[in-house]
Amino acid sequence: MAMKEILRGITAQKGKTVGIARVVSENNLSGKFENGDVLVAEFTSPVFVPLIKKASAIITDSGGILCHAAIIAREIGIPCIVGTRTATKQIKDGQKIVVDANRGLVYEI
Repeated sequence: MAMKEILRGITAQKGKTVGIARVVSENNLSGKFENGDVLVAEFTSPVFVPLIKKASAIITDSGGILCHAAIIAREIGIPCIVGTRTATKQIKDGQKIVVDANRGLVYEI
């Protein structure tokens, strides 16, 4: 499996997973989101919780280890990378990615 690094961020919850990226916003939560998809957003808030419960990982543009995404990811035990600055621009909706939150890296497959 050939992988290319596309993004770096801050590890908020360690772990590693492979999934289909779903780029969502607070204004557009009604899109297709399946169990095991990777939630990619500028930030998260309580309105994202139904999607987070289905997600295999979270990646956000903003935030640090005390942001909403980081706290929720630790509570439910899924990999989380925050503070990437450009995840919602660099990751395409439907793209298959590897989230290596042990190292704070995202790869495209």
